[in-house]
Amino acid sequence: MDLGIKGRHALVCGGSKGLGRAAAESLAAEGVNLTLLARNADTLAAAADEISERHGVTVKTIAADVTDRKARAEALGACPDPDILVTNPGLRQTPSDFRTLSRDDWDMWFEAHCFASLEMIQSVAPGMCERKFGRIVNISVSFIKFPQVNFGQSHAARLALAGAIASMVRQLVPHNVVINSVLPGFFDTDALQTNLHGHAARGNTTYEAIVEDRLKSTPAGRFADPHECGELIAFLCGANAGYITGQNIVNDGGVYQGIF
Repeated sequence: MDLGIKGRHALVCGGSKGLGRAAAESLAAEGVNLTLLARNADTLAAAADEISERHGVTVKTIAADVTDRKARAEALGACPDPDILVTNPGLRQTPSDFRTLSRDDWDMWFEAHCFASLEMIQSVAPGMCERKFGRIVNISVSFIKFPQVNFGQSHAARLALAGAIASMVRQLVPHNVVINSVLPGFFDTDALQTNLHGHAARGNTTYEAIVEDRLKSTPAGRFADPHECGELIAFLCGANAGYITGQNIVNDGGVYQGIF
């Protein structure tokens, strides 16, 4: 399927690894030129070279931490007018008992999982509206549909972002600018592997036992390939996806059992 976005430009946060990299790959396969934002300059440069060589698109890089306001401003200055924005928080989920969290902890999570994305959306949306094309996709997590114990700081910030997005989409869609979120479950990324090993260490069990437990709870019976998420994101960025907006699309192999 030709998504009709060849020659467009996308700013992809966290684009050097994991689901951000998968989104970048799928967009590049559609002929979209890229600006990739990530912390590690070496990993970022390697990803850019590989994507450019594989798909023949222009790939620029910005080595910066999206959760840092100054770095975020510099990134937006380097790529002020993207047609596509993929927001992707750079802070991994870590379990914490809410009783141990300080105000600084809450502030850190809200900066990473809410304010960073909101600021970027605020910055690029007006230009998208003027040009009558914009696609914004937020990479969140499926667990915001059924919050887990000891992840309140992550869920609170992500749900705040979801609420803010829901309130703004109707102002943007008349201009062919849409915002949606993908809610991935267990995708086989470095972040998942770090999470699984961490759970094993904290639970005084083995990595293999944790993996078995996760797979038992996943009706699909497997961890997903990041490419499967990248393709969904690319579809939502397509020219013909302008009637889909304000949606939180679960992509978790059947773990979430709700209808809505």
